[in-house]
Amino acid sequence: MATSQTPGVYIEEIPKLPSSIASVETAVPVFIGYTEKAQWQQPGDLLHAPKKIESIIEYEQYFGLSFPEKGITVFVDTTVPASIQTSAAIKKPSAYTMHHALQLFFANGGGPCYIVSVGSYSTSPVVKTAELKKGLTAIAAISEVTLILFPDAIHVKTASAYYDIHKAAMLQCAEQKDKFTIMDVWMNTNPAFNNVTVIRNYNFGTTDVLSYAAAYYPQLYIRLLYRYDDASVVIKAKGNTSLTGTLAQLATINNTVYLLAKKAISELLLLMPASAAAAGIYTQVDNARGVWKSPANINITSAEKPALTITDSEQDGLNIDADTGRSINAIRSFAGRDPAIIWGARTLAGNDNEWRYISVRRFFMMVEASVKQATAQFVFEPNDTDTWRRIKAMINDFCTQQWKAGALIGTTTNNAFFVHVGLGETMTAQDILEGRMIVEIGMAVLRPAEFTIVRFMHKMLQE
Repeated sequence: MATSQTPGVYIEEIPKLPSSIASVETAVPVFIGYTEKAQWQQPGDLLHAPKKIESIIEYEQYFGLSFPEKGITVFVDTTVPASIQTSAAIKKPSAYTMHHALQLFFANGGGPCYIVSVGSYSTSPVVKTAELKKGLTAIAAISEVTLILFPDAIHVKTASAYYDIHKAAMLQCAEQKDKFTIMDVWMNTNPAFNNVTVIRNYNFGTTDVLSYAAAYYPQLYIRLLYRYDDASVVIKAKGNTSLTGTLAQLATINNTVYLLAKKAISELLLLMPASAAAAGIYTQVDNARGVWKSPANINITSAEKPALTITDSEQDGLNIDADTGRSINAIRSFAGRDPAIIWGARTLAGNDNEWRYISVRRFFMMVEASVKQATAQFVFEPNDTDTWRRIKAMINDFCTQQWKAGALIGTTTNNAFFVHVGLGETMTAQDILEGRMIVEIGMAVLRPAEFTIVRFMHKMLQE
């Protein structure tokens, strides 16, 4: 306070004190899968060891680049007058997709995340669910992680193996109540196989478990660059057979055709699961609006198109299923908009009125974790009126901030939420004797306008 020498009234503005409860981070994913290396100070020291990163450059520093592809062929046609035509094809892309998944995540608004490497690349890529489960175990104790993804899992051989690892993640989420699983619908290469029916018939568990996950369908064609060695790329030439050989040899023969061949390879599309893009969009929406806003109706950056075209009638069966209640969020394209848009906002518990929407489930996760973290200071404090009053004031202030931000419905705070704690209110005398302090919080959380209905009618001319 400044020293006052002249009699009078002095006004001082006091800055607003921060809330006693700070919101925890809501979009910190962990990517569990195979990497080129796992090295911080010495080789292998990051294997099965969660490492937090903040950029793709940092990822490459510790975990390396994407798998070098082997099956790329470039076709060169010199028979067209005054023109050289080139096109590229890849026989079987690698099953290791972690690096591309991170690129997709950051391109769509992703931020800080954790990486768990479960092994290094092999010459004959095999994705093992047992290794992925070891990575899942490694992040169980990290409370900062809020989203779980397995980019490489889409390449396991069976649907049951794929859903087994995601069920394990969902069970961890349901037990800890501070994490959420993002997954894709596993795709069989046989076009006659009904992939949607498989995910709906798989036994993930109760509604409480299903509410901690969201599934996306179909996969995406992404415009990202394959990694390859020039010596492994096959050149097949038509019209000038001297160009036939490898890309490395072509560089020494004809630089113009070499650059055209490189350009053709750069135009190859990658087929990728959409979950990494979804994780980036979760982060983007959380930062721009809040965790209470649905991560849907958002364009996917770097996406060229969905792997399948979904119509309105087809999405009817994805969004709502009366039998199993398993909602699947569609990736769609619409005329006049970007080529791939997330067009769904539901958890797998699509028939559950309480936990139907991703935003509602994740908002409650955020509040629960934030309140739990802030009220830990009251453990072993006297279980009396003074402690109850302090806790109630903290939570009231926190919920009021959420209401002002637009997360809660209601014209007043009394309509938006309630906080109850105290003897005769939430506790009995026996509870106090046994050391239990019980706080009840109720919130009217904002829900998305999933179905916008516009009604039209004729207005007859009146004299």
